[in-house]
Amino acid sequence: MKANVLKYSVLLVLAVIMLGGLYYLNLPNRHKAIIKTKLRHGLGLVDNSWNVVYEDSQTAFITPTLVIDGIYKSMEGPKVMRAFQLDPSRADLVFITGFTTEALSPTEVDNLSDDYICHTNVDYYDGEHYSRWDLNHRIGMQYPRLTSMSHGIESYNLPKGYGFPVFTNENLFLSTQTLNHNVSEEVFGVKHKISLNYSEAVESLKPLYSKTIFIMLPYDKDNPFEGPSDENPNACLPVETKNHSYVNENGQALSGHWVIFPGEAEYSFDVTAQMQLQDSTSLHHAAIHVHPFTESLSLVDKTMNSILFESRAQNYRDKIGLEDVSYFSSSEGIMLYPDHRYELVLKVNNTTGIDQDMMASMFIFLYDKEMDEKLKAFHDK
Repeated sequence: MKANVLKYSVLLVLAVIMLGGLYYLNLPNRHKAIIKTKLRHGLGLVDNSWNVVYEDSQTAFITPTLVIDGIYKSMEGPKVMRAFQLDPSRADLVFITGFTTEALSPTEVDNLSDDYICHTNVDYYDGEHYSRWDLNHRIGMQYPRLTSMSHGIESYNLPKGYGFPVFTNENLFLSTQTLNHNVSEEVFGVKHKISLNYSEAVESLKPLYSKTIFIMLPYDKDNPFEGPSDENPNACLPVETKNHSYVNENGQALSGHWVIFPGEAEYSFDVTAQMQLQDSTSLHHAAIHVHPFTESLSLVDKTMNSILFESRAQNYRDKIGLEDVSYFSSSEGIMLYPDHRYELVLKVNNTTGIDQDMMASMFIFLYDKEMDEKLKAFHDK
């Protein structure tokens, strides 16, 4: 009897392993990366700790080791996430003014190529953030992303005289993901060092608030992976339908992560609704997230038929990747109006002979008049 129990137990374990293996092999690359990263960190196979350094005007985070063991295109690589505070030992109001992500060796000594940085997102908790200022009507109105540093723009400062107000003990959220377009024959570790610069909240500083605007393209939700067809020539081919997929007010399925085919192409999307402008205000900073083979991403005032800002992307010539992506930053700013229509226009040139993937986002920072009034009352106390 015991022998039979043992035999069937072994067979059951083998069956579970085989089914688990088949399930794993059929997962997309990014899901495999999640599983491998969790196993490596959970079993202590690589350094699984965060190194956090608090300074007077900067907080820096060095991630656990992330193992690159193959090609990881944009949005696919190993990643880590954590909640944080700029300085939990105090409760001072400060203005975040700058962001930097660097790639380091696992020893945290040597700098590695920025080509191993896909993106670093910094989010705030809108319930906590806005309730502190009695701005509860803003809670849940948009995804609370503060900004993103990404391949081609790994570091930037907000324009002089401006910043994003937070308390040092306020909860924020950080996620960072690796990238590897070119190294296929090596297995190696990488860490990301993320630094947030901030300054004392003085009355001369003006507050900014961030909005994310991005291109979404329609696809056939009944046949999503058919792509453009004679019946639906404007449809895109989504990379997948579980993430970065949306439905507009007309029930049309839209994807923010789609396939670009070899050659040149242009894409556009009306982002007026995403901007949610209730009053005239000024644009002071715009960070960009695009993928390789981008040539430019422009913010267009359709009402005035004018380009407000064009980000130019410089692709490597001898490998896949973005060497540099320009961004907008201005103390003077550009005026935006609630009765105007705005559009993002993306130009790409896929110089390979195979399909590639694409996303196109802007993280725009606007003058926050409502918050400025709250800050004046705060300083007058």
